[in-house]
Amino acid sequence: MFYQTNIDPVLRFGDVLKGFITTTPFIDDPVLKTVGNQYKIEVYLPNFSVIISPCCSIGPKLISLTPLIEIRSSFFYNSYFAKDFTRINRKMKPEFTVPTKIWEDFPIKEKTKRRAVGLDYALLDLFIYEKNDYFPPYEIHRREENIKTTYYMINFRNIYCINCDKIGNPGEEIKNNLLNSKILQLTIDTRKDLRDKLSNYYGRTPKEDEIEMD
Repeated sequence: MFYQTNIDPVLRFGDVLKGFITTTPFIDDPVLKTVGNQYKIEVYLPNFSVIISPCCSIGPKLISLTPLIEIRSSFFYNSYFAKDFTRINRKMKPEFTVPTKIWEDFPIKEKTKRRAVGLDYALLDLFIYEKNDYFPPYEIHRREENIKTTYYMINFRNIYCINCDKIGNPGEEIKNNLLNSKILQLTIDTRKDLRDKLSNYYGRTPKEDEIEMD
């Protein structure tokens, strides 16, 4: 089960919320001067956001979020993904990380290198949220046909923080509008999947560091 049947009256890592804005700054260069800088800030209200703050680090007032966004049409070309898009959330055999035709066209050397790694994540910065009646359906446009879905995803590269006076200390019971903003809560197992993949995203050792360590 992806979502918990009963929602706890507290904010938890991975929760789906509504009613939180997101802001994205755009700059031409680093802002090193007090005047003459060119920048703009985009503000919008996504349908839903996901809590990325660890449960024990939510509040007071401050919380990290990322918007739920539509999945990519390219996912449908991978038959392993298409059977259940939440497979993207977990480690898999290397031959499942790409569409079958691409895997078949890989040179033997590339296949051997990937098999030597063993089970690993595909699409390292993405986590898929299971279909749900709360989510508005949308169309995936493909050459063969258009497909309606209510799968959504988050992108770890698109995390921001927001300050809200109604958010108390970690584990503190929420009520009123804040409680009404909480739509879905992940099960313990799903929350672990999210935590594991997010940890992998931030915990990877860069190749240049590996060279230095050698």
